[in-house]
Amino acid sequence: MKKLFLKLLVCTSLTTFAQSGNSDPAAKKILDEVSAKFKSHKSVSATFTLKTENSAGKQEAIQSGNVYMKGNKYRVDMGDQQIYSDGRIIWTLDKSDKEVQVTHFDPTSNMLTPQKMFTNFYDKDFLYKLNGESKRGSKVIQEIELTPTDKTELFFKVLLEVDKATKNIAATKVFEKNGNRYIYTITDYKTNTPLAESLFVFDAKAHPGVEVIDLR
Repeated sequence: MKKLFLKLLVCTSLTTFAQSGNSDPAAKKILDEVSAKFKSHKSVSATFTLKTENSAGKQEAIQSGNVYMKGNKYRVDMGDQQIYSDGRIIWTLDKSDKEVQVTHFDPTSNMLTPQKMFTNFYDKDFLYKLNGESKRGSKVIQEIELTPTDKTELFFKVLLEVDKATKNIAATKVFEKNGNRYIYTITDYKTNTPLAESLFVFDAKAHPGVEVIDLR
């Protein structure tokens, strides 16, 4: 389950058939504002929770994690899984298996990085519409429904919740064809905090006994 979430967050290869002309202009306006706001920051750090529900709506697991982004560099930490990228190389560490896979980072590919989750990935890979607004305490949440243009994807729908005031993504809900749901909620969001370059590079010395599998 953790690996599936990280795949959705970082490694999913998406189609390139742009169909944004069939999408809701109101939803596009909101998504463009979210993208512009994110791009204005020098760095972003976020804490999130991941809740998994089965087809009956029963909660199966809940976990927390962190994501750090700076330019085209990123790092994702969740349980035994860690992903590092310095903008040139990607290290995918599985602590439970004691192995790290090393691959090239290709900025021209359709790989979905954490940065793209907050920017304009939607134009090429999804149709989208604005479902409306709702109150969550003192916040007004705008819900956008995204449908993948590639019908072979494991998921058929994504609900994106946007804080209307801050233009930040508050939550993402992924609906799989088998009925499972993955609910990713941002619990803390910080911008423009200093992030050391070493944060985005895997340090083999700090992980003795881990097998390095170089796939470059």
